[in-house]
Amino acid sequence: MAKLAVPLLIFFFLLSCIPSQAAPPLQTPLQTPIQKDHSTGQYIITAYLKTPLMPTKLVLDLGATYSWVNCDDYISSTYQHVPCNSSIFYSLSAYGCEDICDGPPGPNCANNSFLFLLDGPLETVDYKKVNSLNDALVDYLALLNNLGSLSSIDNFIFSCARAGFLKGLAKGVTGLASLGNSNLSIPVQINKAFSSSPNCFAMCLSRSISQPGVALFGSKGPYNFLHGIDLSKSLLYTPLIFNPFGRDSDPSTHRSPEYYVGLTSIKVNGKMVAFNKALLAFDDRGSGGTRISTLVPYTKLQSSIYKAFTLAFLTEAASSAFNLTTTKPVKPFRVCYPAGAVKTTQMGPAVPIIELVLDRQDVVWKMFGSNSMVRVTKKSVDVWCLGFVDGGIDGPSIMIGGLQLEDNLLQFDLQSQKLGFSSSILSKGTNCADYEFPTRKV
Repeated sequence: MAKLAVPLLIFFFLLSCIPSQAAPPLQTPLQTPIQKDHSTGQYIITAYLKTPLMPTKLVLDLGATYSWVNCDDYISSTYQHVPCNSSIFYSLSAYGCEDICDGPPGPNCANNSFLFLLDGPLETVDYKKVNSLNDALVDYLALLNNLGSLSSIDNFIFSCARAGFLKGLAKGVTGLASLGNSNLSIPVQINKAFSSSPNCFAMCLSRSISQPGVALFGSKGPYNFLHGIDLSKSLLYTPLIFNPFGRDSDPSTHRSPEYYVGLTSIKVNGKMVAFNKALLAFDDRGSGGTRISTLVPYTKLQSSIYKAFTLAFLTEAASSAFNLTTTKPVKPFRVCYPAGAVKTTQMGPAVPIIELVLDRQDVVWKMFGSNSMVRVTKKSVDVWCLGFVDGGIDGPSIMIGGLQLEDNLLQFDLQSQKLGFSSSILSKGTNCADYEFPTRKV
């Protein structure tokens, strides 16, 4: 029977809890393809779990505390549960302890087993039908290294999850990959296993239907793309900010696992958008701020910011430089233009440039047409729509979503707590599908 622990705590148990061998030097970077599922807009990585190692598709989440996998059919010769008396190392999140397993013993159920408290990543889970407390497991995780072979972590900590948590996830996905700022995220566990590597990861999301982008762990570069292009040399840097009241906030450090940046203003076609700048700071409930998310397909703007932003875009798009006239919008968008009226360039549709001004006036994240516009074609409709949506009045004031992240290289330096960003790499003559993966060794 499960009982919920009173304090907000999470464990890091002694490595002696499971058999382990000395880790070999890390052949950095570890890497995995990121494939976009166009039916859901989700970004999927492939990791190798279990013994023997099996490819496992996981939806990428930049804001999750820990990874989880559906364990209903989990078969591995090396998995182990985490006993309730494991060393508690770090306060972070509510947990429970399963004294006596009240079901068939297996990955989902064991006596004296540590439990995670899960939330569904995309859709509300019916907790009357699905247990929110799920067993913590330890098993092997492996990713491709730069020599083309697999490097593994033999004490990777994650949570089981019932099938109900898969609701809303792309076909073939069996869990979630945490890339958040948490002791249990994949990049941090890689850093702990291979301590000589930087506590850093990078990602480049591809918009291609067939060719993946990439996630890279344990390296600050070089990041080599086709034609000899090293994108680590194209980055600007801004501090990462952590919400003291966000999801799974750590009471000892007042940080959530989600990544925020210090946006100070927005420009459209070089002109400042007028809105209440106080919304860019956190309030006492954790709302506000500018968050980066791979789980929303389009950037969400707080309602008053959205109204001011779209008005500024409409004004500039109608100017003589673009001469665009709107047409009937297509949901969920509110600003659309006939496709035939929009010119195309190397940087996508020719529309006003959007600039996110960060901690300094010279630190600017530029978004061209490829990252601001969405092509919608169905039946007799063929339009380009502004790919930003009204996010309401609660939560982050700005949540930068998938469309705006595609074909941008982002580097998350967790040690220095800064974000490196490239803006659109189309300007460099490359894209995220052009990453040069090593040849896989059998």
